[in-house]
Amino acid sequence: MKAADCKTMAEIRAEIDRLDAALVALFAERAGYIDRAAQIKGPLAMPARIEARVEEVVMNVGDHARAAGLDADLYQAIWRQVIDWSIAREEKVLGI
Repeated sequence: MKAADCKTMAEIRAEIDRLDAALVALFAERAGYIDRAAQIKGPLAMPARIEARVEEVVMNVGDHARAAGLDADLYQAIWRQVIDWSIAREEKVLGI
């Protein structure tokens, strides 16, 4: 259902709840890749934080946000928090 198709607040709330569940599932999937990255980085003695990659991800998110008509600065700020959490998760796996 699209937002414009919603006729009641109950429908809007149900769709928001559905999207929130989907977002959480995507974050869980992303966390799996973060864990795998840490497993690969460990034997290679790679750091959890690779600044060039951090900036690449942030710029990509900004581009995606702009393409979707969203505030790139807001989503880049959100993603910096996601990245910080991801790096902390990697460091835990790496035993740092």
